[in-house]
Amino acid sequence: MTRPVTPVLDRIAGPADLRSLSDSDLTRLAHELRAEVISAVSETGGHLGSSLGVVELTVAIHAVFNTPADKLIFDVGHQCYPHKVLTGRRDRIRTLRQEGGLSGFTKRSESIFDPFGAAHSSTSISAALGFAIGRDMGMPTGDAIAVIGDGAITAGMAYEAMNHAGDLGKRLFVILNDNEMSIAPPVGAMSKYLSGLNPLMPFARLAEGMEAALPGPLREGARRARALVTGQPDRGTLFEELGFSYIGPVDGHDMDELLAVLRAARVRASGPVMIHVITKKGKGYAPAETAADKYHGVAKFDVASGEQKASKSNAPSYTKVFGNALLQEAQADSRVVAITAAMPSGTGVDILARAMPQRVFDVGIAEQHAVTMAAGMAAAGLRPFCAIYSTFLQRAYDQIVHDVALQGLPVRFAIDRAGLVGADGATHAGAFDIAYLANLPGFTVMAAADEAELMDMVATAAAHDAGPIAFRYPRGDGAGVEMPARGRLLQIGRGRVLREGTDAAILSYGAHLSECLAAAEDLAEAGISVTVADARFAKPLDTDLIVQLVRHHRAVVTVEQGARGGFGAMVLHHLANAGLLDGGGASLRTMTLPDRFIDHASPEAMYRAAGLTRADIVRTVADAQTRRAGRVVRLVPRDA
Repeated sequence: MTRPVTPVLDRIAGPADLRSLSDSDLTRLAHELRAEVISAVSETGGHLGSSLGVVELTVAIHAVFNTPADKLIFDVGHQCYPHKVLTGRRDRIRTLRQEGGLSGFTKRSESIFDPFGAAHSSTSISAALGFAIGRDMGMPTGDAIAVIGDGAITAGMAYEAMNHAGDLGKRLFVILNDNEMSIAPPVGAMSKYLSGLNPLMPFARLAEGMEAALPGPLREGARRARALVTGQPDRGTLFEELGFSYIGPVDGHDMDELLAVLRAARVRASGPVMIHVITKKGKGYAPAETAADKYHGVAKFDVASGEQKASKSNAPSYTKVFGNALLQEAQADSRVVAITAAMPSGTGVDILARAMPQRVFDVGIAEQHAVTMAAGMAAAGLRPFCAIYSTFLQRAYDQIVHDVALQGLPVRFAIDRAGLVGADGATHAGAFDIAYLANLPGFTVMAAADEAELMDMVATAAAHDAGPIAFRYPRGDGAGVEMPARGRLLQIGRGRVLREGTDAAILSYGAHLSECLAAAEDLAEAGISVTVADARFAKPLDTDLIVQLVRHHRAVVTVEQGARGGFGAMVLHHLANAGLLDGGGASLRTMTLPDRFIDHASPEAMYRAAGLTRADIVRTVADAQTRRAGRVVRLVPRDA
């Protein structure tokens, strides 16, 4: 009877164990690791396709380099699941993206094998260069290896880092993971350049020292390959012109080839090296390989069929509502165009792109360029909608200030993923846009309370030519409200009252309105009569509404899904300057996200950690109102 073969993965406690394995065992390990990742993500959801594409590469890097002394830095980090399994976190991999569990990205506080946290794009080469400089200045760190995708390398920051690295000449390894697809198919000249390299022989260009070490026939083949890449035998690739030794393209799913290249590069390199690796997103899992998005981001799914678990909500997602409303505005006005930064489906502009492809511009992972290009479009007379997640719009703040606000150009900012977003955690939370936009002169800043109001804000933004305008909305499904056939124009700077009371007032800004209305019901049961208003605008404020609320209620509480310094601060600033905080008026409270980053969990759990639940609103209103009234009300708060 044949004894069962012990899985190689079961013998791996950390990367050091890989270095004693044979090359054939490393290949077996990659197959087992791929199955483990598929199984785990089927239970948790997450970024599957990108992780499957780098299984062999991750195994090879850890087998060749001496991590954690050598610093392995994944760009973005959504491909780090195999890395987590190999670095002592296999026993927790099924807690991925769950409350109290592993982060979906690399995270310094989670493991010594995560030397640099990431979740936004194109930071890895800069960070790796920082480690290399530290090493050369005597810090206890070894080699630095940055793994960056073909989508992420389109961003300007990556080129800034490569230019500096080439100038310094530091020993540094950049592995270009070229799967010909970022979240959306990569666009632009860089994508075409890399695609042009793919058909070439595996070693299109070897570093000088490696060429010299090759036998004669192979050395001549390498020189011919250089001529194929550059057009001239004595000219370098783009990466070489930036000061890098270029190796590749290399088959990223051929373990023998990967190991040979990485081992040779590690021995021979004296300066910065670019290793161009060709991979396939979703590799080894047929449903991912054949899906249009390669299962970039998936919900929980059945491994056998690949079928994902559908949302239980019957309401459309905010993203889809925006996309459909944008299409309506574009159909009515030929000047309406949309700009996105490599996220057409994530932002909903793919709906317009399918109907009117010439009206949608995907700039790749280049938010700064997106904003300034939108400013140029607005200056030309178009009506541009710049659709970018709140957390990614932060990357273009100088352009918002200098190129849009300072010139008063009517760029329309559609800000998806506002507030806390759940499993992606703090790196993707839309916490700061209210504050960083509302303090800019000439900006109009709105937040949708529900999906119907989002339609109104799209229509309002489309018609607004008096300067820049922004509207924010959360991730996920809408509130299930009745939808209009088309959005209506809102009066700029005017809110609305949804419920009238006499004791306290809740002034909601954005998508927490439903929690505020539920809290008002609970307060009514406790004998506190509550007005609930929807501010709609953080700038310009509805100052008439605010003054009326303050003058006619014992307490006023503002509620928002944003950080301190946002809507509530704008309200307090107005009241202070109007002399309405000088005493004798209403008791005032602001409810915002706390002054800390909130770890990944379900959105409900995150808002509970933030102190922004229905019960928290009840307690805050009751405390403010009863202190002003000089009496105590007994409450039994409950969450919906």
